[in-house]
Amino acid sequence: MTNGDSTESLDPQDWAATRALAHRMVDDAITHLRTVRDRPVWQSMPEDVRASYHAPLPMGPMPLERVYAEMQRNLQPYAMGNIHPRFWGWYMGAGNFTGALGDFLAAIDGSNLGGGDTAAAATDRQVVAWLTEMMGFPATASGTLTSGGSMANMVGLTVARNALAGVDVRTEGITALPRGLRFYTSDQAHTAHQKALEILGLGSRSLRLVASDEAFRMDLNALAAAIAEDRAAGRQPVAVIAAAGTTNTGAIDDLKAIGALCRREGLWFHIDGCIGALIKIAPGHRHLVDGLEQADSVALDPHKWMHTPFEAGCALVRNAELHRNTLALHGEYLEEKPRGLAAGEFLSDYSFELSRGFKALKIWMSLKEQGVEKFGRLIDQNIEQGRYLTAQIAKHPRLKLMAPTSINIVCFRYEVAGADEATTKALNTEIMLRIQEAGTAMPSDTTVRGHHALRVAINNHRTTLADLDLFLTEVVRHGTELEQSMRSTG
Repeated sequence: MTNGDSTESLDPQDWAATRALAHRMVDDAITHLRTVRDRPVWQSMPEDVRASYHAPLPMGPMPLERVYAEMQRNLQPYAMGNIHPRFWGWYMGAGNFTGALGDFLAAIDGSNLGGGDTAAAATDRQVVAWLTEMMGFPATASGTLTSGGSMANMVGLTVARNALAGVDVRTEGITALPRGLRFYTSDQAHTAHQKALEILGLGSRSLRLVASDEAFRMDLNALAAAIAEDRAAGRQPVAVIAAAGTTNTGAIDDLKAIGALCRREGLWFHIDGCIGALIKIAPGHRHLVDGLEQADSVALDPHKWMHTPFEAGCALVRNAELHRNTLALHGEYLEEKPRGLAAGEFLSDYSFELSRGFKALKIWMSLKEQGVEKFGRLIDQNIEQGRYLTAQIAKHPRLKLMAPTSINIVCFRYEVAGADEATTKALNTEIMLRIQEAGTAMPSDTTVRGHHALRVAINNHRTTLADLDLFLTEVVRHGTELEQSMRSTG
């Protein structure tokens, strides 16, 4: 403020003090990661901490040092825990420090990635090009970074709908469709596909769930029969959604065979690769996703097996023209120019979003630092850890595998002779909750073919075999205690 100017800004009034506090935050962050094994995986918030999240709206200022202290006290100890080496719940990446720095630096850069002739936009394009190459797609393919797999799948399915609807959906809308559209996926598919088709106005009936085989892969004969049945009934088959790794068990559909079927039938071949598409870069197991490169579109998640800090998904589309024609739209306030800031193609032409964060930088920095080959080795490592855990379970008389281990997801449970399904579910749920609440490990649970199971998704670059051994020891210990309690009260 000079010469009586009362203009305000959000910049610090004391840059030196802010620099010192920022340096302390980085030091604390490094310590937080370095000592992650010394803390519980997860812990419940005490009531006073919960109450702090009902504090009134802050109308006035608070020194940043106090804000940071409150964050350290009320937020940091009660995180999800997915950076911990024994977090195997759902399907989370474990993050990486360089990616976190990338997020910070992206925020400092401040660019909006909807468009513009900027280095940030060039970085975004380069990251998408790298992911395109990693998946074996042609260099002419297009892509867009997204918040995650749900949005990445929705991009692919939207392009498929518009390309094969038989009418100009962008102009006429779905009410102009002459026939009902049908999309096909396995009964093991993620619910994101149903949600996407509902949002696209096609309704849940447009998604046909095809039976899976004993290995939880889509049954090709059942798929062919469903397509033929819909054609005979006057419906219009549009796309097959194959899984490069199902969420429940990690099963990988026969991508080559499904791709060949789609070409014969004139259907769009979409692959939900949010679980396992990145196996494509794993030297020991890339054969498991052979055929992925044949897809018309692929959804994948760098925030899973590339451990990009949340959030970072990606949709790739083989035909860039179809992709752009589905989503490009410019108002008079966003005209492309031959020169200046608005020169070049807008990234929003391939996305639902005009306002887009600079999520590419954390991927770019991590890939530059570590290299693709290391990420591939880490994927191989997790798959081998899944096989190790499976072998250890098979050795124990009280533990039972509930599904084949295809990649890094292991479904099993503790069983008591003579116990019915409801009792077994209650027993295993209690085992899971005790292990979670003790902060020992973080498994999740699921239902496999009508049977409850504990589910361990080893998607963590910090996990060791000793971590898995400790977890199984605790499963057996809690299971034995509960079994003895059942017998004494029975």
